[in-house]
Amino acid sequence: MDGLRTTAPGPQHLRALQRANRVRLARAELKRRIAEGELTAAEVILSSPWEAGSMAIGDVLMSQRRWGSTRCRKFLATFQITEAKTVGSLTERQRTALASRLDAAGAKIDDDRRQSEQRLLILSA
Repeated sequence: MDGLRTTAPGPQHLRALQRANRVRLARAELKRRIAEGELTAAEVILSSPWEAGSMAIGDVLMSQRRWGSTRCRKFLATFQITEAKTVGSLTERQRTALASRLDAAGAKIDDDRRQSEQRLLILSA
């Protein structure tokens, strides 16, 4: 032997599995928090936490209520960004543009929901 030490494949592959499980669980928690409204997709895009760094932007957007693949694709097409682009690879300009548009879209959805609720109250009265 030339004096180089090799590591056993077992521990390295077990560490990789543990890391993959940690990332998977953290992403699931992040998606749940977005779906429940504890976090917004805009906040995740701006802050880019470690669990979202290698996550596809499409996954973050589709974690929101009422966001499917079509809505996500149309939204990102206005920025010429694909759904597969990772959150960590977005430029600062892309982050701020996406976040501001998401905040505006969220405000519009809230306004539409409020108007619908008001119409229902008027009709039921």
